[in-house]
Amino acid sequence: MSLHQSSGRWRLGLGLSLSTVLLWGILPIALTVTLQVLDIYTVIWFRFLVSFLLLATYLAICGKLPKLEQLSSASWKLLAIATLFLGINYFFFMQGLALTSPANAEVLVQLSTLLLGFGGLVIFKERYRLYQWIGVSVMTCGYLLFFREQLTNLVTAHGTYILGSVLIGLGAATWAIYALAQKQLLQSLSSPSIMLIIYGGCSLLFTPLARVKSLFILDAFHLEMLVFCALNTLIAYGAFAESLEHWEASRVSAVLALAPIVTLISVAVVSVIAPDWTSPEHLTFIAILGAGLVVTGSVAIALGKVN
Repeated sequence: MSLHQSSGRWRLGLGLSLSTVLLWGILPIALTVTLQVLDIYTVIWFRFLVSFLLLATYLAICGKLPKLEQLSSASWKLLAIATLFLGINYFFFMQGLALTSPANAEVLVQLSTLLLGFGGLVIFKERYRLYQWIGVSVMTCGYLLFFREQLTNLVTAHGTYILGSVLIGLGAATWAIYALAQKQLLQSLSSPSIMLIIYGGCSLLFTPLARVKSLFILDAFHLEMLVFCALNTLIAYGAFAESLEHWEASRVSAVLALAPIVTLISVAVVSVIAPDWTSPEHLTFIAILGAGLVVTGSVAIALGKVN
């Protein structure tokens, strides 16, 4: 089976990746507010279901619904893998988050972008130049500095904390598998068609766990936040899927590594504007230095020229 090749429109790929970073960066704040009144599985189910219904309506109006009868058995297997592993990613992450801390979860989930980049190099035969490998080293050092306290907690922790960390790490690995399967699927389906099937499949996976009745007692504010989370899923994953069409997975992953930085900036702003929504993060000089190294390393990887 031949491997997917990017279109080479790297500026479009960069723009789509940055859009995903922005949306994923602000999503945790909205999720935090939403989870004050809903359980995690109902939130996940609603996000996938709304994304599926909206995208299905759009594709139907445009006459671009996927023709599933034309798919090969290999494409069906990849679709099953992508759907299952994205669903497992959500399950592991939410379960792990319940056993550990949000800060620890944030550092461990970044394994997903590193694994995606590694997969792009190994599976899709993408290549880095020397200064891009230096960028990988700089970004890694930046994360070690930025999350130094959380990493120390992980090393010294015991019991349920370690179990939660293991679950989040497994979630990160399953996300990378999903993303690599999706990139290969771009040979046989458009990115909207792929996401439509994945949204539908994941919504079915979480239907048994969802408490649908709890949606009918939401106040207007929390309902708006829930709808925002659903639209965020639709647009962010749509942009991510399309970015893989135009840019190498290894470079997309480098840009996505900036998402935690956007989250912390967003938390700092929102904690001043609406302190009831979230508490501010208190960053040390070392953490700020680490954030700068992450940005520098990501830029070096993403914007480097292909050999």
